[in-house]
Amino acid sequence: MARLNDQVAALLQEYADLLLLTGGDAYRARAYEKAARAVGGHPDDLAALDAKGLQQIPGVGKSTAEKITEYLATGRVAKLEQLRAEIPAGLREIMAVPTIGPKKAALLHRELGISTVDELRAAAETDRLNDLPGLGARTAENIRHGIDQLRAGGGRVLISTATELAEEIVAAVSAAPGCERCGHAGSLRRMRETIGDVDVLAVAEDSAPLMAALTDLPQVTEVIATGTTKTSVRTTAGLQVDLRVVPPGDWGAALVYFTGSKAHNIALRARAVRAGLKLSEYGLFEADGGRKIVSATEEEVYEALGLSWIPPTLREDRGETDAALAGELPDLVQESDICGDLHTHTDLTDGLAPLEAMLAAAADRSLAYVAVTDHAPDLAMQRMTDAKMLAQREQARALDRRYRGLRVLHGTELNIDRDGNVDWLPEFLAGFDLCVASIHSHFTADRDTQTRRLIRACENPYVHVIGHPTTRLLGRRPPIDVDLEAVYEACARTGTVLEINASPERLDLGDQDILAARRHGVRFAVDTDAHAVPHLANLRYGIGTAQRGWLTADEVVNTWPLQKLRRYLKKKS
Repeated sequence: MARLNDQVAALLQEYADLLLLTGGDAYRARAYEKAARAVGGHPDDLAALDAKGLQQIPGVGKSTAEKITEYLATGRVAKLEQLRAEIPAGLREIMAVPTIGPKKAALLHRELGISTVDELRAAAETDRLNDLPGLGARTAENIRHGIDQLRAGGGRVLISTATELAEEIVAAVSAAPGCERCGHAGSLRRMRETIGDVDVLAVAEDSAPLMAALTDLPQVTEVIATGTTKTSVRTTAGLQVDLRVVPPGDWGAALVYFTGSKAHNIALRARAVRAGLKLSEYGLFEADGGRKIVSATEEEVYEALGLSWIPPTLREDRGETDAALAGELPDLVQESDICGDLHTHTDLTDGLAPLEAMLAAAADRSLAYVAVTDHAPDLAMQRMTDAKMLAQREQARALDRRYRGLRVLHGTELNIDRDGNVDWLPEFLAGFDLCVASIHSHFTADRDTQTRRLIRACENPYVHVIGHPTTRLLGRRPPIDVDLEAVYEACARTGTVLEINASPERLDLGDQDILAARRHGVRFAVDTDAHAVPHLANLRYGIGTAQRGWLTADEVVNTWPLQKLRRYLKKKS
């Protein structure tokens, strides 16, 4: 079940969207959007707060607090349900199409009577959108692409949603009588960026108590099938969960098989066949006599095939079996290797927590250093000024080492404009310890423009890191059209670091892009882009993505001691 704060945040965001969709006041809608972000980023459980306590959360006013307390007491919000009843269900689905928000959805419904995704596609393909204000041929193309992207997702969810659900299920099954061990497998164990279903594997002599532990969970809405070896259910998140229970001696072979990927398993079975063996979820057997050779642990299975154990994040048939055979698997970067976070935000701009709270949380996570990188002034909605930034710098210097010796770097997240320029003049930029530069606008510019603007940002001596390089938002916004190979060459030439943004909504760069970039000798930073204290925990998703890109600790600059990192940054400027 989703964290209570996240459930409430989703309800408030939906309320804001529906206000706009039904012609409500835009100011009220923005207030609820702000409250949704504040609630989702609040570190403490809302269940412990009354209406007065809720109003102590920045951005949560009396009306919002009343809705939250109503939900906590009854599980529903009457005004939200009223708004839901006013619009066709298909119109809410339209809002999920990348590039379509509540305002465009309302315009389409009002002017063209469009209330389903199919009607929207038909309108885009017959040029009916061209005469609407703010729309046109390019918009129609983006809408078609957005619909394709939405449907290609096939009900997949972000890795964070799947992880939270899997951990709850593993905990419940592990507590069942007779359960000897339990863990998740499948694409989630491989740390894919989106997840279609959740595979859980357990060991027990008697499977019945484990199956009951799954089907009795409150987040289970449907029992699809149940038996002695496998039970499948559907949850409130819409995800299918498959629980398989195996005998104690078969754990290793089953874990290899159900972790996958399919292509990796095919490669393993082919290797087994060449050795006169047969590999299945039950073990590794002699092909002729059928004698079981090994099945208890993954390490034994791989060793019997002549391979070193392959980390789950590499099991995509991208050369990992050849590397294992040759003893050339990379020593993958681990979350424990990370010394610092180079991209975080505070409530000075669009973050939800003050600098002191973010630093205290970073220290609690045993980081040695953290960079505060609030937005620069060209992102006008954040209302940054030179004076505000300099005042924060003084505060950061005063707080340096205050929290368990945590070193504080004062930085900023610059905006890369259409021409590749960034905020502030060189003499002002020279005062920062670190500058991240990111694209926040002109997402639909042509390939040459996007490539040129990123390369020019790399060539700026004060830009140390390119943040979320492709700008994608998973399931919501596609990557920009850019010649990434040219960008990788520029990064390698200038010493500019590419970010692996750990936000589960971004995971940008993705694993395939990391694989391509590292061939150029590019350095990377795995950053959280945290806008609230809970977001610091997203680091694990960025590490999983880095591992899928075969990265070692030395290739990730924020695994380095601060002195080494400072020397590297100084070379750039």
